[in-house]
Amino acid sequence: MKRSRIKMIVIIGLLISIGMVLHVVESLIPISHFVPGAKIGLANIASLLGLIILGFQAGLIILIFRVLLGSLLGGTFLSFSFLMSVSGGLLGFLLMALAYLLAGRYFSFIGISIIGAVFHNLGQIITATFIIGNLGLFYYLPYLTLLAIPAGIMIGLVVDFTYSYLPQGMAGDFS
Repeated sequence: MKRSRIKMIVIIGLLISIGMVLHVVESLIPISHFVPGAKIGLANIASLLGLIILGFQAGLIILIFRVLLGSLLGGTFLSFSFLMSVSGGLLGFLLMALAYLLAGRYFSFIGISIIGAVFHNLGQIITATFIIGNLGLFYYLPYLTLLAIPAGIMIGLVVDFTYSYLPQGMAGDFS
């Protein structure tokens, strides 16, 4: 029991670290110069793997810590950018978790990732609309959704590939 708990804590720490590295790598990709606010969502690889391997609670911890640490290191803690990241991340993660935990046999990792990407954007639009007070921001949602689908496919493929190389039954070690 104790060994399993230590193993879980180590894996959570590793996934948070991976998420942080991917966050930094993604900040070097100039996609938002072409489409304001658009990101690939590379750090979501860590959260989705956490959800699949360790379950809902661990995946949520990974998401929260990578967003908090990323904003602290990036100097955006409690800024508009931080609020957008938290709201999008939470909504996207919650919908990914629902899809995986309640209907996982109907969705591949790619499908779950697309759901997360689309709802991440929705969460950000809702938050921005609430803060700015302009419903016109919802006109931007179809463009973000068109970008979320290929990004979700890419993230889902990476998660699927990574998961296929993990030891069989690893997810069951922590249940």
